[in-house]
Amino acid sequence: MSEQQHRHKSGFETRAIHAGYEPDPTTGAVIPPIYATSTYKQDGVGGLRGGYEYSRSANPTRTALEGALAALEEGERGFAFASGLAAEDTLVRAVCRPGEHVVIPDDAYGGTFRLFDKVEQAWGLAHSPAPVSDVDAVRAAIRPGQTRLVWVETPTNPLLNIGDIEALAAVAHDAGALLVVDNTFASPYLQQPLTLGADVVLHSTTKYVGGHSDVVGGAIVVRDLALAEAVTFHQNAMGAVPGPFDAFLTHRGIKTLAVRMDRHCDNAERVVEFLAGHPAVSQVIYPGLEEHPGHAVASRQMKRYGGMVSFRCTGGEAQALRVCEDAEVFTLGESLGGVESLIEHPGRMTHASVAGTDLEVPADLVRLSVGIENADDLIADLDRALG
Repeated sequence: MSEQQHRHKSGFETRAIHAGYEPDPTTGAVIPPIYATSTYKQDGVGGLRGGYEYSRSANPTRTALEGALAALEEGERGFAFASGLAAEDTLVRAVCRPGEHVVIPDDAYGGTFRLFDKVEQAWGLAHSPAPVSDVDAVRAAIRPGQTRLVWVETPTNPLLNIGDIEALAAVAHDAGALLVVDNTFASPYLQQPLTLGADVVLHSTTKYVGGHSDVVGGAIVVRDLALAEAVTFHQNAMGAVPGPFDAFLTHRGIKTLAVRMDRHCDNAERVVEFLAGHPAVSQVIYPGLEEHPGHAVASRQMKRYGGMVSFRCTGGEAQALRVCEDAEVFTLGESLGGVESLIEHPGRMTHASVAGTDLEVPADLVRLSVGIENADDLIADLDRALG
Protein backbone atom coordinates (compact mmCIF):
# COMPACT_ATOMS: atom_id res chain seq x y z
CA MET A 1 0.00 0.00 0.00
CA SER A 2 1.40 3.42 -0.99
CA GLU A 3 1.87 6.18 1.57
CA GLN A 4 -0.89 8.18 -0.13
CA GLN A 5 -3.30 5.23 0.05
CA HIS A 6 -2.38 4.74 3.69
CA ARG A 7 -3.12 8.39 4.43
CA HIS A 8 -6.51 8.19 2.71
CA LYS A 9 -7.37 5.21 4.91
CA SER A 10 -6.16 6.89 8.09
CA GLY A 11 -8.49 8.76 10.42
CA PHE A 12 -9.32 12.38 9.69
CA GLU A 13 -7.17 13.80 12.48
CA THR A 14 -4.16 11.80 11.28
CA ARG A 15 -4.64 12.97 7.69
CA ALA A 16 -5.02 16.57 8.83
CA ILE A 17 -1.61 16.46 10.50
CA HIS A 18 0.38 14.26 8.11
CA ALA A 19 -1.13 14.39 4.60
CA GLY A 20 0.52 16.40 1.87
CA TYR A 21 4.10 16.38 3.13
CA GLU A 22 6.77 13.94 4.22
CA PRO A 23 9.54 15.13 6.59
CA ASP A 24 12.32 16.79 4.59
CA PRO A 25 14.85 14.09 3.58
CA THR A 26 17.80 16.45 4.11
CA THR A 27 16.97 18.02 7.47
CA GLY A 28 14.05 15.98 8.80
CA ALA A 29 11.91 19.13 9.11
CA VAL A 30 8.36 18.01 9.88
CA ILE A 31 6.69 21.20 8.61
CA PRO A 32 6.77 22.24 4.92
CA PRO A 33 9.19 25.15 4.37
CA ILE A 34 7.96 28.46 2.96
CA TYR A 35 9.45 28.41 -0.54
CA ALA A 36 9.68 32.15 -1.09
CA THR A 37 10.74 31.88 -4.70
CA SER A 38 9.17 32.91 -7.98
CA THR A 39 11.30 30.73 -10.26
CA TYR A 40 13.42 27.57 -10.23
CA LYS A 41 16.73 26.49 -11.74
CA GLN A 42 16.13 24.03 -14.57
CA ASP A 43 18.20 20.93 -15.23
CA GLY A 44 18.79 21.88 -18.86
CA VAL A 45 16.38 23.58 -21.24
CA GLY A 46 12.91 22.27 -20.44
CA GLY A 47 14.25 19.96 -17.76
CA LEU A 48 12.13 20.77 -14.73
CA ARG A 49 13.35 19.65 -11.33
CA GLY A 50 10.38 18.05 -9.62
CA GLY A 51 8.03 19.70 -12.13
CA TYR A 52 8.67 23.23 -10.86
CA GLU A 53 9.40 26.09 -13.22
CA TYR A 54 7.45 29.16 -12.02
CA SER A 55 5.49 29.71 -8.81
CA ARG A 56 2.25 30.69 -10.51
CA SER A 57 2.21 27.18 -11.99
CA ALA A 58 3.35 25.39 -8.83
CA ASN A 59 5.19 26.03 -5.58
CA PRO A 60 6.25 23.31 -3.12
CA THR A 61 4.54 25.00 -0.17
CA ARG A 62 1.31 25.17 -2.15
CA THR A 63 1.75 21.57 -3.34
CA ALA A 64 1.82 20.40 0.29
CA LEU A 65 -1.37 22.31 1.05
CA GLU A 66 -3.10 20.96 -2.04
CA GLY A 67 -2.20 17.40 -1.09
CA ALA A 68 -3.62 17.91 2.38
CA LEU A 69 -6.86 19.39 1.00
CA ALA A 70 -7.35 16.40 -1.31
CA ALA A 71 -6.77 13.96 1.55
CA LEU A 72 -9.22 15.71 3.89
CA GLU A 73 -12.02 15.68 1.30
CA GLU A 74 -11.13 12.17 0.09
CA GLY A 75 -10.63 13.48 -3.45
CA GLU A 76 -8.01 12.84 -6.10
CA ARG A 77 -6.70 16.37 -6.61
CA GLY A 78 -6.79 19.56 -4.54
CA PHE A 79 -6.19 23.11 -5.75
CA ALA A 80 -5.45 26.22 -3.68
CA PHE A 81 -6.45 29.74 -4.69
CA ALA A 82 -6.02 33.31 -3.53
CA SER A 83 -9.63 33.42 -2.25
CA GLY A 84 -12.83 31.41 -2.27
CA LEU A 85 -14.23 33.58 -5.07
CA ALA A 86 -11.06 33.04 -7.10
CA ALA A 87 -11.65 29.31 -6.75
CA GLU A 88 -15.27 29.72 -7.83
CA ASP A 89 -14.44 31.79 -10.90
CA THR A 90 -11.65 29.44 -11.97
CA LEU A 91 -13.96 26.44 -11.70
CA VAL A 92 -16.70 28.15 -13.71
CA ARG A 93 -14.27 29.09 -16.51
CA ALA A 94 -12.85 25.58 -16.53
CA VAL A 95 -16.24 23.88 -16.91
CA CYS A 96 -18.71 26.34 -18.46
CA ARG A 97 -18.92 28.24 -21.73
CA PRO A 98 -21.00 31.28 -22.78
CA GLY A 99 -24.57 30.25 -23.54
CA GLU A 100 -24.68 27.63 -20.80
CA HIS A 101 -26.49 27.69 -17.45
CA VAL A 102 -25.95 27.10 -13.73
CA VAL A 103 -28.42 26.43 -10.90
CA ILE A 104 -27.47 28.29 -7.71
CA PRO A 105 -28.96 28.36 -4.19
CA ASP A 106 -31.80 30.79 -3.63
CA ASP A 107 -30.03 31.89 -0.43
CA ALA A 108 -26.47 31.78 -1.72
CA TYR A 109 -23.58 33.66 -0.18
CA GLY A 110 -23.78 37.24 -1.42
CA GLY A 111 -20.35 37.10 -3.05
CA THR A 112 -21.28 33.97 -4.98
CA PHE A 113 -24.50 35.59 -6.19
CA ARG A 114 -22.60 38.75 -7.20
CA LEU A 115 -20.08 36.65 -9.14
CA PHE A 116 -22.80 34.91 -11.15
CA ASP A 117 -25.10 37.92 -11.49
CA LYS A 118 -22.58 40.65 -12.32
CA VAL A 119 -19.55 38.84 -13.76
CA GLU A 120 -20.45 35.45 -15.22
CA GLN A 121 -23.78 36.64 -16.63
CA ALA A 122 -21.98 39.39 -18.57
CA TRP A 123 -19.71 36.64 -19.93
CA GLY A 124 -22.82 34.82 -21.20
CA LEU A 125 -23.48 32.30 -18.42
CA ALA A 126 -27.09 32.24 -17.22
CA HIS A 127 -28.16 31.24 -13.71
CA SER A 128 -31.37 30.29 -11.91
CA PRO A 129 -31.92 30.19 -8.13
CA ALA A 130 -33.52 27.21 -6.41
CA PRO A 131 -33.85 26.16 -2.75
CA VAL A 132 -31.18 23.55 -2.02
CA SER A 133 -33.53 21.80 0.42
CA ASP A 134 -36.08 21.06 -2.33
CA VAL A 135 -34.76 18.41 -4.71
CA ASP A 136 -37.77 18.77 -7.03
CA ALA A 137 -37.27 22.53 -7.25
CA VAL A 138 -33.62 22.04 -8.16
CA ARG A 139 -34.63 19.51 -10.81
CA ALA A 140 -37.19 21.96 -12.22
CA ALA A 141 -34.59 24.75 -12.39
CA ILE A 142 -32.30 22.66 -14.60
CA ARG A 143 -32.37 23.49 -18.31
CA PRO A 144 -31.83 20.21 -20.17
CA GLY A 145 -28.81 20.32 -22.44
CA GLN A 146 -27.79 23.75 -21.13
CA THR A 147 -27.15 23.36 -17.38
CA ARG A 148 -23.51 22.51 -16.69
CA LEU A 149 -23.38 22.96 -12.91
CA VAL A 150 -25.77 22.45 -10.01
CA TRP A 151 -24.22 24.61 -7.30
CA VAL A 152 -25.20 24.14 -3.68
CA GLU A 153 -24.15 25.26 -0.25
CA THR A 154 -25.06 23.03 2.67
CA PRO A 155 -25.52 24.46 5.19
CA THR A 156 -26.35 27.62 3.25
CA ASN A 157 -25.18 31.11 4.15
CA PRO A 158 -26.85 32.64 6.19
CA LEU A 159 -30.15 30.73 6.52
CA LEU A 160 -28.49 27.35 7.23
CA ASN A 161 -30.70 25.37 4.88
CA ILE A 162 -29.60 21.80 4.19
CA GLY A 163 -29.29 20.12 0.81
CA ASP A 164 -29.34 16.35 0.42
CA ILE A 165 -26.02 15.87 -1.37
CA GLU A 166 -26.68 12.31 -2.50
CA ALA A 167 -30.10 13.16 -3.95
CA LEU A 168 -28.87 16.36 -5.59
CA ALA A 169 -25.94 14.50 -7.16
CA ALA A 170 -28.39 12.07 -8.76
CA VAL A 171 -30.48 14.96 -10.12
CA ALA A 172 -27.44 16.74 -11.52
CA HIS A 173 -25.98 13.60 -13.10
CA ASP A 174 -29.32 12.67 -14.70
CA ALA A 175 -29.16 16.05 -16.47
CA GLY A 176 -25.52 15.63 -17.51
CA ALA A 177 -24.41 18.31 -15.06
CA LEU A 178 -21.83 18.35 -12.29
CA LEU A 179 -22.73 18.84 -8.63
CA VAL A 180 -20.60 21.48 -6.91
CA VAL A 181 -20.83 21.67 -3.10
CA ASP A 182 -19.58 24.72 -1.24
CA ASN A 183 -18.50 22.98 1.96
CA THR A 184 -17.23 26.12 3.72
CA PHE A 185 -19.77 26.12 6.58
CA ALA A 186 -19.38 22.44 7.41
CA SER A 187 -15.62 22.07 6.84
CA PRO A 188 -14.13 18.75 5.69
CA TYR A 189 -14.21 17.51 9.29
CA LEU A 190 -17.99 17.56 9.49
CA GLN A 191 -18.87 16.62 5.90
CA GLN A 192 -17.17 15.08 2.85
CA PRO A 193 -19.43 15.73 -0.18
CA LEU A 194 -17.28 13.76 -2.65
CA THR A 195 -18.05 10.56 -0.73
CA LEU A 196 -21.76 11.31 -1.19
CA GLY A 197 -21.62 11.73 -4.97
CA ALA A 198 -20.59 15.36 -5.49
CA ASP A 199 -18.15 16.07 -8.32
CA VAL A 200 -16.49 19.19 -6.89
CA VAL A 201 -16.01 20.49 -3.36
CA LEU A 202 -15.26 24.15 -2.90
CA HIS A 203 -14.06 26.10 0.15
CA SER A 204 -13.28 29.55 1.26
CA THR A 205 -10.26 28.37 3.26
CA THR A 206 -10.30 31.82 4.89
CA LYS A 207 -12.94 30.34 7.16
CA TYR A 208 -12.73 27.08 9.12
CA VAL A 209 -9.89 25.47 7.16
CA GLY A 210 -7.46 28.29 7.94
CA GLY A 211 -9.35 28.96 11.13
CA HIS A 212 -7.45 31.91 12.61
CA SER A 213 -8.72 34.97 10.66
CA ASP A 214 -5.18 35.69 9.45
CA VAL A 215 -5.18 34.48 5.84
CA VAL A 216 -7.50 34.66 2.81
CA GLY A 217 -7.72 31.66 0.51
CA GLY A 218 -9.86 29.25 -1.45
CA ALA A 219 -9.81 25.62 -2.52
CA ILE A 220 -11.26 23.15 -5.00
CA VAL A 221 -11.11 19.36 -4.61
CA VAL A 222 -12.23 16.98 -7.38
CA ARG A 223 -12.51 13.25 -7.99
CA ASP A 224 -12.29 13.10 -11.78
CA LEU A 225 -8.79 13.39 -13.27
CA ALA A 226 -10.02 14.87 -16.57
CA LEU A 227 -11.76 17.62 -14.61
CA ALA A 228 -8.59 18.02 -12.57
CA GLU A 229 -6.61 18.66 -15.76
CA ALA A 230 -9.06 21.37 -16.83
CA VAL A 231 -8.81 23.04 -13.41
CA THR A 232 -5.01 22.76 -13.50
CA PHE A 233 -4.89 24.54 -16.86
CA HIS A 234 -7.21 27.34 -15.75
CA GLN A 235 -5.52 27.74 -12.36
CA ASN A 236 -2.26 28.43 -14.20
CA ALA A 237 -3.80 30.43 -17.04
CA MET A 238 -5.86 32.69 -14.74
CA GLY A 239 -3.23 32.86 -12.02
CA ALA A 240 -5.36 33.54 -8.93
CA VAL A 241 -3.07 31.50 -6.68
CA PRO A 242 -1.97 32.01 -3.06
CA GLY A 243 1.58 32.97 -2.23
CA PRO A 244 3.73 30.52 -0.27
CA PHE A 245 3.23 32.25 3.08
CA ASP A 246 -0.56 32.15 2.63
CA ALA A 247 -0.33 28.46 1.72
CA PHE A 248 1.83 27.84 4.80
CA LEU A 249 -0.67 29.54 7.14
CA THR A 250 -3.63 27.67 5.65
CA HIS A 251 -1.84 24.32 5.94
CA ARG A 252 -0.91 25.19 9.51
CA GLY A 253 -4.57 25.80 10.31
CA ILE A 254 -5.61 22.44 8.87
CA LYS A 255 -3.60 20.60 11.51
CA THR A 256 -5.94 21.72 14.30
CA LEU A 257 -9.18 21.64 12.28
CA ALA A 258 -10.66 18.61 14.04
CA VAL A 259 -10.15 19.85 17.59
CA ARG A 260 -11.30 23.36 16.68
CA MET A 261 -14.47 22.11 15.00
CA ASP A 262 -15.43 20.01 18.00
CA ARG A 263 -15.13 23.10 20.22
CA HIS A 264 -17.03 25.27 17.71
CA CYS A 265 -19.85 22.71 17.77
CA ASP A 266 -19.82 22.40 21.57
CA ASN A 267 -20.11 26.17 21.97
CA ALA A 268 -22.72 26.56 19.23
CA GLU A 269 -24.95 24.00 20.91
CA ARG A 270 -24.72 25.94 24.18
CA VAL A 271 -25.52 29.22 22.42
CA VAL A 272 -28.49 27.67 20.60
CA GLU A 273 -29.90 26.34 23.87
CA PHE A 274 -29.66 29.83 25.38
CA LEU A 275 -31.18 31.64 22.39
CA ALA A 276 -34.06 29.18 22.11
CA GLY A 277 -35.31 30.24 25.53
CA HIS A 278 -34.82 34.00 25.14
CA PRO A 279 -37.95 36.18 24.77
CA ALA A 280 -36.19 38.63 22.41
CA VAL A 281 -35.54 35.83 19.90
CA SER A 282 -38.39 34.83 17.59
CA GLN A 283 -36.57 32.00 15.80
CA VAL A 284 -33.29 30.14 16.15
CA ILE A 285 -31.93 28.60 12.94
CA TYR A 286 -29.53 25.70 13.50
CA PRO A 287 -29.47 22.29 11.77
CA GLY A 288 -28.95 20.58 15.12
CA LEU A 289 -32.45 21.51 16.28
CA GLU A 290 -35.00 18.76 15.73
CA GLU A 291 -37.50 21.32 14.42
CA HIS A 292 -35.08 22.45 11.70
CA PRO A 293 -36.54 21.17 8.39
CA GLY A 294 -33.15 19.84 7.32
CA HIS A 295 -32.30 18.16 10.61
CA ALA A 296 -32.75 14.58 9.40
CA VAL A 297 -30.62 15.12 6.28
CA ALA A 298 -27.96 16.97 8.26
CA SER A 299 -27.87 14.13 10.79
CA ARG A 300 -27.29 11.66 7.98
CA GLN A 301 -24.52 13.49 6.09
CA MET A 302 -22.76 15.58 8.76
CA LYS A 303 -20.66 14.45 11.72
CA ARG A 304 -22.03 17.34 13.82
CA TYR A 305 -24.00 20.49 13.05
CA GLY A 306 -21.33 23.18 12.91
CA GLY A 307 -20.47 26.48 14.54
CA MET A 308 -22.78 28.78 12.57
CA VAL A 309 -26.01 29.96 14.20
CA SER A 310 -28.58 32.43 12.88
CA PHE A 311 -31.51 33.91 14.75
CA ARG A 312 -34.31 36.43 14.23
CA CYS A 313 -35.23 39.18 16.65
CA THR A 314 -38.72 39.89 17.95
CA GLY A 315 -37.93 43.62 17.72
CA GLY A 316 -37.25 43.50 13.98
CA GLU A 317 -34.33 45.09 12.14
CA ALA A 318 -33.76 47.82 14.73
CA GLN A 319 -33.21 45.27 17.47
CA ALA A 320 -31.04 43.08 15.22
CA LEU A 321 -28.77 46.06 14.54
CA ARG A 322 -28.59 46.93 18.25
CA VAL A 323 -27.61 43.37 19.16
CA CYS A 324 -24.80 43.44 16.60
CA GLU A 325 -23.55 46.78 17.89
CA ASP A 326 -23.86 46.00 21.61
CA ALA A 327 -22.07 42.63 21.62
CA GLU A 328 -18.52 42.79 22.95
CA VAL A 329 -17.08 39.27 23.12
CA PHE A 330 -18.72 38.62 19.75
CA THR A 331 -16.81 40.93 17.41
CA LEU A 332 -18.88 42.83 14.83
CA GLY A 333 -17.36 41.79 11.54
CA GLU A 334 -17.78 39.89 8.31
CA SER A 335 -16.27 36.45 7.63
CA LEU A 336 -16.59 33.42 9.89
CA GLY A 337 -14.89 30.25 11.02
CA GLY A 338 -12.09 31.79 13.06
CA VAL A 339 -11.21 30.99 16.65
CA GLU A 340 -12.89 34.23 17.77
CA SER A 341 -16.67 34.67 17.78
CA LEU A 342 -18.14 37.05 15.21
CA ILE A 343 -21.56 38.66 14.87
CA GLU A 344 -23.05 40.36 11.83
CA HIS A 345 -26.24 41.65 10.22
CA PRO A 346 -26.39 39.80 6.87
CA GLY A 347 -28.90 42.19 5.30
CA ARG A 348 -26.59 45.17 5.75
CA MET A 349 -23.24 43.37 5.54
CA THR A 350 -22.36 40.07 3.84
CA HIS A 351 -25.61 39.85 1.87
CA ALA A 352 -26.13 43.50 0.91
CA SER A 353 -25.49 42.50 -2.72
CA VAL A 354 -28.75 40.49 -2.81
CA ALA A 355 -30.98 43.30 -1.46
CA GLY A 356 -34.03 43.74 -3.67
CA THR A 357 -33.61 40.31 -5.32
CA ASP A 358 -35.26 36.94 -4.73
CA LEU A 359 -32.27 36.11 -2.54
CA GLU A 360 -32.84 38.97 -0.08
CA VAL A 361 -32.46 37.85 3.56
CA PRO A 362 -34.76 38.87 6.43
CA ALA A 363 -33.96 42.28 7.94
CA ASP A 364 -34.36 40.94 11.50
CA LEU A 365 -31.71 38.23 10.98
CA VAL A 366 -28.46 38.05 12.96
CA ARG A 367 -25.69 35.61 12.05
CA LEU A 368 -23.22 34.25 14.57
CA SER A 369 -19.93 32.51 13.95
CA VAL A 370 -19.47 30.88 17.34
CA GLY A 371 -15.79 30.73 18.24
CA ILE A 372 -13.85 28.64 20.72
CA GLU A 373 -13.87 31.02 23.70
CA ASN A 374 -15.42 30.12 27.05
CA ALA A 375 -19.07 29.27 26.34
CA ASP A 376 -20.32 30.99 29.52
CA ASP A 377 -18.69 34.24 28.38
CA LEU A 378 -20.36 33.98 24.98
CA ILE A 379 -23.77 33.41 26.51
CA ALA A 380 -23.37 36.28 28.97
CA ASP A 381 -22.37 38.58 26.11
CA LEU A 382 -25.44 37.68 24.07
CA ASP A 383 -27.64 38.06 27.14
CA ARG A 384 -26.37 41.62 27.61
CA ALA A 385 -26.73 42.48 23.92
CA LEU A 386 -30.26 41.13 23.75
CA GLY A 387 -31.10 42.90 27.06
